[in-house]
Amino acid sequence: MATANKSRSSRNKPTFLRRVWRFTKRLFLFMFLSSLIYVIVCRWVMPPITITQISNGISYGLKREYVSKENISPNVRLAAIASEDQLFPDHYGFDFQAIEKSLTAKKKKKKRLPAGAGTSTISQQTAKNIFLWQGEGIGKYIRKVPEVYFTLLIELIWGKQRILEVYLNTIEMGQGIFGIEAASQTYFNKPAKELTRQQAAMIIACLPNPKKFTVVPESGRVAWRYPQILREMHNIEDDDDVHALVVP
Repeated sequence: MATANKSRSSRNKPTFLRRVWRFTKRLFLFMFLSSLIYVIVCRWVMPPITITQISNGISYGLKREYVSKENISPNVRLAAIASEDQLFPDHYGFDFQAIEKSLTAKKKKKKRLPAGAGTSTISQQTAKNIFLWQGEGIGKYIRKVPEVYFTLLIELIWGKQRILEVYLNTIEMGQGIFGIEAASQTYFNKPAKELTRQQAAMIIACLPNPKKFTVVPESGRVAWRYPQILREMHNIEDDDDVHALVVP
């Protein structure tokens, strides 16, 4: 009898493992197809809500108004590229030069990198903002693999113009303030398409920590950073690839 029970147990074990494997494959296939469909839909439709907007809305409320790229001042588009990702027109989602500099800086035990020298591109930030979550700690490392996946997808399916448009409509720009239109109305009482170079640079200067680095009242970091962004805007605005993205 004991021998028979062992025999049945040995037959059931592979069966159980096969069921787990089939379930896992189906789950990953479902996740892949659903994420692919959602990315394709967002090629033309702005995301209805994001995890970051939900979490912030609970604490600060939610100010958000999506606008088309034609209703975003070229000054804003130029300021974002100048400050956040000057190689945005040229890379395929990842700035390997910035990653190398970051690793070098860590090896040399530098306390901080120069402003604008982060390793996260506009494409990566957009993928994280729309499809994933914010935060540090272990969640940051869990997020890395899907962040790479979604970054590659939007680079392939959306293209640079759409990525920049979605980025500027969904990036957090203050406590409960998402997108350049809401930020422009809140800080300067005007639509985003009317922002001057200085105003655009001031808003972008609140990144990457808009809760701490306030635009109005002007925090010390914003006052220090936005003149640098203005200089970088001047330096890159004649580049043909940048110009093609700045002028819709």
